[in-house]
Amino acid sequence: MLEIDGSQKSGSGTILRLSVALSAITQEPLHIYNIRHNRKQQGLRPQHLESVNTAAKLCNTKTKGATLGSSELWFKPNDIISGEIRADIGTAGSISMLLLTVLPICAHAKSNVRVHVVNGGTDVRYSPTINYMKNVLLPTLEQLGLQASLGVKRFGYYPKGMGEAVLDVNPASKLNPVTLEDFGEIEQINGVSVCTFLEKQRVAERQAKAAKDILQNHGYETNIHVVNDRSNPHQKGSSITLWAKTSKGAILGADAIGELRKSSEAVGTQAAENLLKEIEAKATVDVHLADMLVPYIALADGTSTYLTREITDHIETNIWLTQKILGTNIQVTKTGNQYKIKKQQ
Repeated sequence: MLEIDGSQKSGSGTILRLSVALSAITQEPLHIYNIRHNRKQQGLRPQHLESVNTAAKLCNTKTKGATLGSSELWFKPNDIISGEIRADIGTAGSISMLLLTVLPICAHAKSNVRVHVVNGGTDVRYSPTINYMKNVLLPTLEQLGLQASLGVKRFGYYPKGMGEAVLDVNPASKLNPVTLEDFGEIEQINGVSVCTFLEKQRVAERQAKAAKDILQNHGYETNIHVVNDRSNPHQKGSSITLWAKTSKGAILGADAIGELRKSSEAVGTQAAENLLKEIEAKATVDVHLADMLVPYIALADGTSTYLTREITDHIETNIWLTQKILGTNIQVTKTGNQYKIKKQQ
């Protein structure tokens, strides 16, 4: 049985999510304790609980300790199933974070899997936007041989949520290694600026203009698709996601969400400035993608390498956890203003 102390490293939900995913993939029973020990609200919050429950559906198994606020969980996986499953978060908890839990599991199913998530947040704090998942994470995973698509039926924001998204995964019999060691040249910068029931205030347009102006001042032309959304009459909100593609296959992303007392211009500026940090560092993955990729390169055959501008707590945590559970050898070395993350064969 895998014994995982959730207070180690970041002490955050990422330990829970990745432990459950790797338990399901390896078919090793899991006991995790001190869940989210380093967070103000410890234990399982609604999004974490539904992530566990959804993983349990995928493994056709029951859990022990899977209750709201629980700091201890037992997870005993069976074979990963195929077909369609449904998840209902019930708050503005992040749909993206739930998908980060189950996507690696779906990748190891025997045939196609559809995960239909309702009543959650597509664009909320401390989480990648749904458009980041769709336009940065999934295209990068395609380079590892994983085919997946993500559709948004309803955008959801804090505090009501009520967002809805569908993830379709075509499992990979094996994951390929990826080598992203050369930044190359920027070929294009794209984006999506979304607002829901805020078209009269021109929120999506203003977010896009602010981002475009900043990137143009640095010599980059940007194509940002403006979406005046009306999918969720219960919760207004907005977000912007930007991504840059290079001649060597790198995809760098950045996003920002609208909040009360935060101008649309500030939202667009935040996303553009964060993207510029990645471009100027000549990283081959952004700091958020860098931690999301760790379990995939750990599970892939062969040697994988990529460059990031910073080693975050989440990157350190994911490397530690994959080494602990899978025994992988992932090394981090600093070269100039970049960090090389390398998984050895």
